[in-house]
Amino acid sequence: QLQASGGGSVQAGGSLRLSCAASKSIFTFNVMGWYRQAPGKQRELVARISASGTTNYADSVKGRFTISRDNAQNTVSLQMNSLNVEDTAVYYCAAKRAGTTNYLYWGQGTQVTVSS
Repeated sequence: QLQASGGGSVQAGGSLRLSCAASKSIFTFNVMGWYRQAPGKQRELVARISASGTTNYADSVKGRFTISRDNAQNTVSLQMNSLNVEDTAVYYCAAKRAGTTNYLYWGQGTQVTVSS
């Protein structure tokens, strides 16, 4: 129901764009988020976007990452610029109902590796 794509390997300073395709039943009225989990670290929320387009970012990615959604295509994207080695992680897209705490729907994860 959530299919992430676009991961890969890039050198520090480079860019990648992640995309996540969702079924309409999940995408509509849902908050879409991107999480990441680096080896040995807890999963963290990177960015999220509401159905109306309101965005929030983790401090570590502000000014470098941009989350967007295409309501016609039921997709959410994460444009990642100025990548550094600390951005290396498995990235997951997720969805939750507005006004709730827990993300109920998760994609399979896509690996992002940034080398120095």
